[in-house]
Amino acid sequence: AIESAIGGNAYQHSKVNQWTTSVVEQTLSQLTKLGKPFKYIVTCVIMQKNGAGLHTASSCFWDNSSDG
Repeated sequence: AIESAIGGNAYQHSKVNQWTTSVVEQTLSQLTKLGKPFKYIVTCVIMQKNGAGLHTASSCFWDNSSDG
């Protein structure tokens, strides 16, 4: 998911929101395709290595019929 979303691109602040969203959505999609009876929480953190800000994204998945 990381390679397909970010690849070898250098840090670009204008794309971080898009990248984090893509990483969590692709990861969650791949996990749910496994068909396991698990709840998943996916978190992605992308930050520049210069003491600048931090951007995070999270996504969750559960089965409403059995997990309540």
